[in-house]
Amino acid sequence: MSGDYSSSVGRYISGLIATKRASGYSYETAEYHLRRFDRYCALHAGSGGLSRELVLGWAKCGEEESAGAHRLRMSVVRELGKHMQSLGIGDAFVLPSGLHRKVARHVPHFFTKEELTRFFGACDHLRPHRSLPARHLVLPVFFRLLYCCGLRTCEARKLRVEEVDLRCGALEIIASKRKCSRRLPLPQDLLELLRTYDRRVSRIYAGRIYFFPTTRSGCYQRTSIGMVFQKIWKNAGLADGAGSKARAYDFRHHFALANLNRWIASGVDTGTRLPYLSRYMGHSGIQSTDYYLHLVPEFFGSFCEKVRPTEAVLPEVDYEEK
Repeated sequence: MSGDYSSSVGRYISGLIATKRASGYSYETAEYHLRRFDRYCALHAGSGGLSRELVLGWAKCGEEESAGAHRLRMSVVRELGKHMQSLGIGDAFVLPSGLHRKVARHVPHFFTKEELTRFFGACDHLRPHRSLPARHLVLPVFFRLLYCCGLRTCEARKLRVEEVDLRCGALEIIASKRKCSRRLPLPQDLLELLRTYDRRVSRIYAGRIYFFPTTRSGCYQRTSIGMVFQKIWKNAGLADGAGSKARAYDFRHHFALANLNRWIASGVDTGTRLPYLSRYMGHSGIQSTDYYLHLVPEFFGSFCEKVRPTEAVLPEVDYEEK
């Protein structure tokens, strides 16, 4: 067994996590589910191994469990079975794929001009927090970076100071999804905002590790960003209304569709531009980017009107104290 794990498969769970992290994966969410599985095994497996009965018992879907959560919970245990078999544990049961409920693809929320103006206005009215003294500086710029560059929220959260080139105006996205890296140029107005922000935050967290810090050595976690987004959304007086619920990740979808609509409106051949957008967004292939083309005809006309006048989202950068 392994220190933090109490079941008979604990040492294999520990080994799997170590292997994944040695390969560059954060494996945070997977670790959470594997800890839950370890507790389940401690109660139901006794001194046995990864048996078929044990795994299928774990695979039962709870009444309140979403299809996405169920799929994720299954996938990490399937990975554990494969890991154990690779170590010569021939009787370790590998959960078959396809047992989880079908996951409906999330329909992105696309922001209107009014929503963007009110959301970022609420961001700009945040006040310092006793335990997060830079929160009022970090969050307005963090969300603007998502909006302007279409980053994944994890890519922005985990940006280190040295990965933001404020001299040349570029971001280094290191080993993101599928361990791919890319260098992204920054628009000039956003670059000026980031420079001013960096000077101000550096006075609070000198020598910080992360560009968007919570402490000198820490950054926001995935769940924390979701919670603060919803809180700001509510403070801005924005309701969920019809359609899908807005999420921080939807800034990425908005970025993709805004570019596609801009090209279509100007008569540009989207086929020649899609590879560039795909590379900029860090998609594994053009098929991922092509997904957005299927969304364009449905509301192209109205969406163009919504996103055209959004220059006010980026504030003037002379907000530094005199």
